Amino acid sequence: MEIVESSRKRLFIGLITATSLVVCAVLALLWIVPTIGLDHIHPWAPAIWGGVVAAIILLVAWASLGLILSVAAGRTLPLSRRSRGLTIKLFLPLMIIFARLFGISKERVRNSFIKVNNELVLGQGKNYRPHEILLLLPHCLQSSTCAVRLTYDINNCKRCGLCPVAGLLALSEAYGVHMAIATGGTIARRIVVQKRPKLILAVACERDLSSGIQDTYPLPVFGILNDRPKGPCLDTLVPLDQLEHALRHFLQTQAKPVLFLPRLNAPASATK
Repeated sequence: MEIVESSRKRLFIGLITATSLVVCAVLALLWIVPTIGLDHIHPWAPAIWGGVVAAIILLVAWASLGLILSVAAGRTLPLSRRSRGLTIKLFLPLMIIFARLFGISKERVRNSFIKVNNELVLGQGKNYRPHEILLLLPHCLQSSTCAVRLTYDINNCKRCGLCPVAGLLALSEAYGVHMAIATGGTIARRIVVQKRPKLILAVACERDLSSGIQDTYPLPVFGILNDRPKGPCLDTLVPLDQLEHALRHFLQTQAKPVLFLPRLNAPASATK
């Protein structure tokens, strides 16, 4: 036990020392370069630094222009296939910081990001087979009064109709796609690793959808926002018709829609 604890301490000390050295080196460069000038470091240094900056500017311009044109055209344009990745990795965090300056909330930025991400996923124009699609749901869709545990096996649902799970099971069975409920990001990642889907249809709030899209990139995620009539994380709902429409699009199925989806039953207290 002492050997393990000692190894953990050495790892922590080694990592924090290396990180501190890198940060100090970057800070030293930021001080040295403007002070002595690039041309004093090497005659080619100004040209090399100028080339690096120009390449970064071109990369940012290409990514943003490719993104805008792809969204406007409704399909992924040639030479812009990486625009979704750059949006997810680079632009979203910067957009949130920039939006704060104008008093725009994170939720509005994330909502806009999810819509654009969906446009880009649709623009890829790919079709999938049922076993390649994972329908990933938040646990707050289950009724808060339900005593049945669905996290490990959603088929434990009694289909009483007090929450949307019965309708979701009907969709999963009708189209043959995988479906799972996650209680958090760690569980969601474990489910994705186990199922190995090629497309995720995820239902969640703005925050969880945005972080999930970032975490699973380059795996495409089509996000559908849940309805929250009782506030966040409590008895949330999902637009089943919107979800079915997305399923039919990605499966390119000619089968008839599920016309008789189970609807929510009113709780006993509400009928009195």
